[in-house]
Amino acid sequence: MFGCLERMGKRQNAVSHAFGVLEKTGLSRLLAPFTRGCGAVFMMHHVRAARPDAFQPNRHLEITPEFLRLAVERTRANGYEIIALDEAIDLLKTGYGDQRYAVLTFDDGYRDNLEVAYPVLKDLQAPFTVFVASGLVDRTTELWWVALERIIAQNDEVVFSGSGETGGVPCRTTAEKEACFKRLVNYLTLEVSEPDQRKIIRALCEYYDVDLEALADELVMNWDEVRQLASDPLVTIGAHTHDHFAMARLDAGAARADVLKGVARLEQEIGMRPKHFAYPYGYSHAVSPRDANILREVGFASSVTTAPGVLQSVNARELMMLPRVSLNGHFQDPAVVDQYLTGAPFALYRAARWAASGFGLRSGFSRLFPSTR
Repeated sequence: MFGCLERMGKRQNAVSHAFGVLEKTGLSRLLAPFTRGCGAVFMMHHVRAARPDAFQPNRHLEITPEFLRLAVERTRANGYEIIALDEAIDLLKTGYGDQRYAVLTFDDGYRDNLEVAYPVLKDLQAPFTVFVASGLVDRTTELWWVALERIIAQNDEVVFSGSGETGGVPCRTTAEKEACFKRLVNYLTLEVSEPDQRKIIRALCEYYDVDLEALADELVMNWDEVRQLASDPLVTIGAHTHDHFAMARLDAGAARADVLKGVARLEQEIGMRPKHFAYPYGYSHAVSPRDANILREVGFASSVTTAPGVLQSVNARELMMLPRVSLNGHFQDPAVVDQYLTGAPFALYRAARWAASGFGLRSGFSRLFPSTR
């Protein structure tokens, strides 16, 4: 996901080329009867107008309202019905025959889900789910990846104790800013604990005068706005923990407590207990079988990861670890939606990972599926 501008450009070109090959050769259409499964759960975060900034390390989390509309229309044109998550889980458990369906989901609880995405989806009569991290709505949890982007964007150097450099990390050019962001994210998500990650972020924000509460006020819905969305039968509100910690990086007690607090806050504020859950981050380092067991014990009907893939009948065996299809801000082309719905890119990705595990190879297909917040 992260890297210098040149490397990112090469990756994006490689992905575009891969999609082009699938389309021109017709390989995806040939594979589709075997790979497309019964449906897809689309994953999104922000829906807003494109930004002109050269430095956008979180750009993959943003799509435009125009692309959202095209994606829904293209999905329907491919013979898929857009349905609510409840209905999709019922169909997955009972079998689907020839019916194909898609679910629209948004993570975190951003205000643009209400102000920008909702009018588009209301007009299209397309149901959707918003997984709300209650601590973000309470303004007690940190949008640390956005804060980090803004700190790096506004400075030529970031003084960071974990950088290994006495003078701090340089970030004058766009390429340096990309490299700085990658380095700090890797440190914060792989080398320190989740609680320490937040302590470091709060210290950085204090030093660089970034107001974390004001950042959440700017970008995340308040409870009145969450209730406004929840009042429409077209919308399902799901849980996303309270503090948006990577569950697998917490001990079992802390992970369960974060889930339960999120459930309690949603129930208190919107009067309904959430039935569905999305893991924060959702990739392999952030999710474990232990966490799936926690969610089962809490009583969720389903949980979604960020593992790339379409829904297959086999997924009915483990409803707490469902895959999703990321609508990525770097690839806002309706033709990409067509490719995703065939399931072929995901089958090739899994095959490439299998080959890599056996032969020590690394596949460019992994670039199709960057990690997410």
